[in-house]
Amino acid sequence: MSWQDDYDPKLIAMVQAVDAQIAPRLAALDDQIVANQAKVLKSFQTHHVAESDLTGSTGYGHSDEGRDKLEAIYADVLGGEDALVRPQFVSGTHAIGVALLGLVRPGDEILYITGQPYDTLQEVLGMAGNGVGSPKEYGISADYVDLLPDGQPDLAGIKARLRPATKVVAIQRSRGYATRDSFTVAQIKTMIDAVRSVRPDMWIFVDNAYGEFSEEIEPLDVGADLMAGSLFKNAGGGLAKTGGYIVGKRDLVERVSYRFTVPGLGGAEGATTGALGDMFQGFFMAPQTTGNAIKGAIFEAALLSKLGLDVRPAWDAPRTDLIQTVNFGNQQDMVAFAKAIQHNSPIDSFVTPIPERMAGYEDEVIMAGGSFVAGATVEFSADGPLRPPYTLYLQGGLTYAHIKLAAIGAAQDTFFNK
Repeated sequence: MSWQDDYDPKLIAMVQAVDAQIAPRLAALDDQIVANQAKVLKSFQTHHVAESDLTGSTGYGHSDEGRDKLEAIYADVLGGEDALVRPQFVSGTHAIGVALLGLVRPGDEILYITGQPYDTLQEVLGMAGNGVGSPKEYGISADYVDLLPDGQPDLAGIKARLRPATKVVAIQRSRGYATRDSFTVAQIKTMIDAVRSVRPDMWIFVDNAYGEFSEEIEPLDVGADLMAGSLFKNAGGGLAKTGGYIVGKRDLVERVSYRFTVPGLGGAEGATTGALGDMFQGFFMAPQTTGNAIKGAIFEAALLSKLGLDVRPAWDAPRTDLIQTVNFGNQQDMVAFAKAIQHNSPIDSFVTPIPERMAGYEDEVIMAGGSFVAGATVEFSADGPLRPPYTLYLQGGLTYAHIKLAAIGAAQDTFFNK
């Protein structure tokens, strides 16, 4: 008996056509995976990672050699001078918030130049929510420059919008819950160059969520000063159980470290009990895990396009993160597909997700995906706010085979079992 016997023959015929269609694209990704793996391997060797470095520390975390080596590796591989890589970061939003708010002081402005930031960061920056604890209470403002109608950055508008009070320019690499494409590193360089042409002194921060190892270079390689992300996503490789990172110029990492803990301590303290082994191994696995997820996204795009759905990016478009969007046009199909993703997950496959209000989101959200690490979006998952055009955001996947099976199963349940 073949695994294909569980699915509609028409669907399997589509899958076979997709396999042939995307084969050259998947083969090309293997070269990128090897190039990124080589960077990571070389850095591990350069910094003499030893078995004793995987143990971690307790108490205050003083003299944690493993933590210091891990942060040196992050800085080395991602193009920075220094880094904070800590299990105390509860999410990517936390790491991004610490980075942004650690850079500014009363009277300063944070300016996003990639349109309105995604839902959870709007509350962090005081753009949404009740404002309690937000930068507004400290006299710090946050604003954004809209993208052009075609989803590209408004370079002229960005240059005109920079004010003396603007202290930090922020770039969101991934689309978040927007419909625009994620920005490639080459596009990020164009934005950085535009800002520097007016304000050479500007601090430029990049929200690098979902982006690590999706290309062969990172935003710090093209002039960004600081960036941050989550270990629940690419950099954790599916093994890190918690944490986030901030990486960039040494003086800026030190500056934001005092927001991470307190002035005087910065990054000198912070125990890593039980976390370092997974964080080291996850980062080592990250190039392959990220490559698998991108391969899966290409398969999803090609298959769902054949089913008549509006997908972005297209299967043959350049990729700069793990996210694949699918516009269903109606709530019923969107929710049904998300439920099918859950039912094709390794963990909690028997659970049925339902839309609900969640902290940090302005609309009801449906979230699906049974993961070994709770909420890890480097593992295969789907989520999206229930608002037109009813877009589901697919991301992650530890193995290409699982992504493929889950996508086929979700297509079967949503479109062939009606």
